[in-house]
Amino acid sequence: MSGWYAWLNMLIGLVVIVNPLLGVSAIATLAGNESAGQRHHTARMAALTVAVVMTISALAGESVLSLFGIGIPEFHVGGGILLLLIAVSMLNARMSGARHTSEEADEAQAREQVGVVPIGIPLLAGPGAISTAIIYAHKSQGWLDTVVLVGEIWLVAGLAWLTMRASDRLMDLLGQTGLNIASRIMGLLLAAISVGFVVQGLKILLPGLA
Repeated sequence: MSGWYAWLNMLIGLVVIVNPLLGVSAIATLAGNESAGQRHHTARMAALTVAVVMTISALAGESVLSLFGIGIPEFHVGGGILLLLIAVSMLNARMSGARHTSEEADEAQAREQVGVVPIGIPLLAGPGAISTAIIYAHKSQGWLDTVVLVGEIWLVAGLAWLTMRASDRLMDLLGQTGLNIASRIMGLLLAAISVGFVVQGLKILLPGLA
């Protein structure tokens, strides 16, 4: 996986699956009654949650899978299907149940701090993002690839933090229609990435298809 092109593809994949623009709508909905300072704190906690959860997933995820007897090829297929379902929801400008359910949204209204749950996890760093981090970590061919992956995870978390801090301005600039258009574009990219994951897994599980 070493090389600038592979690292760039990995960064694009992480940005698409985390989709920092989701944080803009989430901050406006779940933290709309907070002061500016409180919203900034919520954004910081959400971004930190994304970085920590995905870093742990990248470094320890494969070991956890091995503990349960799950192979990476199977995880490629399962994770790819999960990402495809999320992508379809994004193409329809809807929130996937894999990211955030209506019951979780109702419960979030009663929370004092929504940055960690549900904005950080599962909205931004949900099952799809965790699966992606594990798959990319498996592709690493050395410590340099792993360092780059972790650095890109924190870069994406930082991007999410910046977009959430600027949520008011982005909502004024883009509006809900603009956010939906951006979500559909990311959904299309995510669909292509998810199909690639499924194909990679099937090539190993069913070599006759290659």
